[in-house]
Amino acid sequence: MATRIILSNLNTQQKKAVKSIDSPLLILAGAGSGKTRVITHKYAYLLSSSKLKPSDILTVTFTNKAAGEMKERICRMVHCDMDKNWIGTFHSQCNKILKREIHRLGYKNDFIIYDNHDACNLIKHILKELKIYEALYKGVASRISALKSSLLTADEFVASDDSFGFDEKLARVYMMYQYEMKRCNAIDFDDLIMLTVRLFNEYPEVLSKYQRTFKYVLVDEFQDTNPAQYALLKCLVSRMKKFCAVGDDDQSIYRFRGADVGNMASLEKDFPGLNVIKLEQNYRNTQHILNVSNSIISKNPVRKEKKLWTARTDGDKVSHYWFGTELEEAKYIAKIIKEMYLKGKHTYKDMAIFYRVNMQSRAIEDALKSERIPYRIVGGMSFYQKKEIKDVLAYLRLCINPHDNVSLRRVINYPSRGIGIATLNKIETEAKKCNKSLYDTIREICSTKSVSASVLDKLNGFTNKIGNIDVNEFPYAADLLKIIIEKAGLLNKLEDERVQDIYELVSSADNVPVAEFLDRISLITNLDDQNQLNAVSLMTLHAAKGLEFPIVFILGIEEGILPYFKAEDNPEEMYEERRLLYVGITRAKDMLYLTGSARRRLYSRIQSQVPSRFISEIPSEYCRMISKCKSNGMQRKVIPALRKVAIPASYKTGCRVRHPKWGVGVIRDCYGEGDDQKVMVNFPEIGIKRLALKFAHLERI
Repeated sequence: MATRIILSNLNTQQKKAVKSIDSPLLILAGAGSGKTRVITHKYAYLLSSSKLKPSDILTVTFTNKAAGEMKERICRMVHCDMDKNWIGTFHSQCNKILKREIHRLGYKNDFIIYDNHDACNLIKHILKELKIYEALYKGVASRISALKSSLLTADEFVASDDSFGFDEKLARVYMMYQYEMKRCNAIDFDDLIMLTVRLFNEYPEVLSKYQRTFKYVLVDEFQDTNPAQYALLKCLVSRMKKFCAVGDDDQSIYRFRGADVGNMASLEKDFPGLNVIKLEQNYRNTQHILNVSNSIISKNPVRKEKKLWTARTDGDKVSHYWFGTELEEAKYIAKIIKEMYLKGKHTYKDMAIFYRVNMQSRAIEDALKSERIPYRIVGGMSFYQKKEIKDVLAYLRLCINPHDNVSLRRVINYPSRGIGIATLNKIETEAKKCNKSLYDTIREICSTKSVSASVLDKLNGFTNKIGNIDVNEFPYAADLLKIIIEKAGLLNKLEDERVQDIYELVSSADNVPVAEFLDRISLITNLDDQNQLNAVSLMTLHAAKGLEFPIVFILGIEEGILPYFKAEDNPEEMYEERRLLYVGITRAKDMLYLTGSARRRLYSRIQSQVPSRFISEIPSEYCRMISKCKSNGMQRKVIPALRKVAIPASYKTGCRVRHPKWGVGVIRDCYGEGDDQKVMVNFPEIGIKRLALKFAHLERI
């Protein structure tokens, strides 16, 4: 395609960004400024003007959905073979590299990828083995993920950790977790990045090969990169220094996942010749919506200023409604949605409802059901997280890799074949003693007949289902799945809906090679929601990133919810709460409703609420303020129940305390108020205990 055609229909700044290809480039792309358009046109421009091939350009983004849409747009623009392109997520790109190179790190190239559910199951098993409170598994998984995002290995964490109590146990869990993963020839999502960086650092010749392969690097959503992802990019572009990073610091909202908005400042420091181009014309929002979003985000003190503007001067003012209760709020929103739908101008899928935390969805779901309005929860349980699907996939992975202990634990007694906990515990003990996988241990037990005849029959029955399937006979995943489902009896006694789910899984695997199918489903996340039903979309503000709707409702904009109460004493988190609301507001193309209520059920109790501080920052000329509350609930006041809980100064997270019975421990969490104040204390010899302060007789030491 001629460069003249590629550059047509772009504004001045967009053309400038597309044509800048000879030096490091940072594109500051404001909300709705057409960043995806710029990336796709830049890709086409590189192919046309620099005579690069698709295999020469590494393009990374954060979701499979975004990567797929980008690929489709590029294919429509250029007429060349795109089969060997490198367009995908960070994780999928690293997976491609590791499938070729990971043997250098002591893994086999046919490794499997554990999703978050699989990783948590393994962590729960390790916690149980170490006699650590199993309910902590989510927190432990989050901490391990954070360590990997910072490129801190288990060995390095152990070497650097001289802390007391829980972190010592975390180090042991991390070590065992990595050991078990490697023994199963498995890695998790964070390993995909960390191991690739390690590969590049330890094998310069491998890094040099990929530096020569990728003659240009394009990075979407750069503000969401974590330290590991940034280190990966630095490795790849350090030789040629030809790259383009596209991002917006005002839309950095994934700090809790390890994203570091400071990477944008680091980019300017690490690449002194960095060219910075701003995209400030907004094509999505009306002027009123843009004015409201600007009035809120401009209060963040540390940001790269962008003066967004739009030619869309039409449209209604933004509306802020204040209700007496959350039920009134929900009913009113449902009523407006029904009226808009009945007028015929908008369909249900044109409308979306955002909230800060998932617990807020209950009231609005009830109201939508009452009005018989169809809705869908975005970011909820994905198809591949359903139990019946996880069971089938566990069998599939086990057939390919019998040493996958996590999958074996899941299906050894599913469908039920009478292999109980006592038998499994014996297998676990023998496996640990002999340093073998559970599958090999079972085979050895069966060969030595060291169990009763009845148990022997059951174990033989299980291993035969796995061992008698020769995966090499089935080039396509669908055929292998059909055999597995039949031999394992996975359709027996399942409800029709679950059976249909399994049929859908098999259908999706038709004509797809087994290894490719496993890679594809392993790299799917909840962010890749492709559902296009004609239904109102419900989601958290975090899940709204990257989406847009003609009509948006953001409910529960109250102190303690948005901003969230845990951000109260942390300026960085408060800045992110402001960015979170900004992202939500800029998803609305035509109409925006902001709501809140004076009374709301939170954490099993009715609490008094006041409007968020962010609402007071919106000038009245941009937003209609309407109170539906009988009492004047619009005044600002402090609500103790939603502020950070006032624990006595002597009892704070991290301090050491002595208990008369359990000895010395460390406070890990504080919550509650007044006489109901409680603390969670980790006692090294006992574990985690939740204690009421008025009864605990704790002494600060």
